[in-house]
Amino acid sequence: MDVTGAQWRKSSKSGNNGGDCVEVADNLSGVVLVRDTKDRDGGTLAFQPAAWRGFIESAKASTPIA
Repeated sequence: MDVTGAQWRKSSKSGNNGGDCVEVADNLSGVVLVRDTKDRDGGTLAFQPAAWRGFIESAKASTPIA
């Protein structure tokens, strides 16, 4: 899969926690990519856009763990 045009971004809630977060690229047609900020060359997960939207909606509806 060619991901050279991917525009990676971190959550606005990521703060300065030493890079313990993920980056998402959702600008490519037909795929949403996710990678570990600490290991950008370590692999990339690929999701269909509908599956990614479902995950995000579920995460937003969930009760935070204390």
